[in-house]
Amino acid sequence: MLRDREEAGRLLALRLDAYRDDAHGLILALPRGGVAVGYELSVGLHLPLDVFLVRKLGAPGNPEYAVGAVTETGSLYLNHEAMSALSLSSSDLEQTIRVQQDEIIRQQALYRKEQPLPTLTDRTVLLVDDGVATGATFLASIQALRGLHVKRLVAAIPVGPSETLYKIGKSVDELVALQAPEPFFAVGNHYMDFRQVEDEEVLRYLAEANSALGEEN
Repeated sequence: MLRDREEAGRLLALRLDAYRDDAHGLILALPRGGVAVGYELSVGLHLPLDVFLVRKLGAPGNPEYAVGAVTETGSLYLNHEAMSALSLSSSDLEQTIRVQQDEIIRQQALYRKEQPLPTLTDRTVLLVDDGVATGATFLASIQALRGLHVKRLVAAIPVGPSETLYKIGKSVDELVALQAPEPFFAVGNHYMDFRQVEDEEVLRYLAEANSALGEEN
């Protein structure tokens, strides 16, 4: 069991030491919990930190069960197995998609001051979250980033079920995962401290990561 997100980030940094000081490296963290992990990676590897905005699409009547995700690039990912199991069509998610797109706009204004993603062409991107369950948001992010012509895409994940990690591993150039416990119930079950990360903390992590890099240069 992991103590908290910060410990997860430090442990991932040890496993990803080959990317330390990579001139073309960039850490993209999925808000909000992934930013706490990404901060420790940024400090440990001396790489810039930014967010990649993606929102889970919950099933109607069961919003915690992800049937897909939408990203800030407009990319839409649907888990067709889950959709089929629940007899859902894409039209059933139209309202949910609009709500989550609005949240992405809000986060973009808050976290990135409405600035676009940095240029990712030919860069090495370390994509990080605090864990995965169905993997919908992480797989949606991979799909979107592949369309932005990154040179190398590395998935950095503290914990997740083996089946989901297998899917992710097939979609990236490298997967580094700390734990794949079975049975797997929820990401939070595998942390001693899994308190919700608030917007103010995301902003602090981003600012401190940027400040740490500035002091080194």
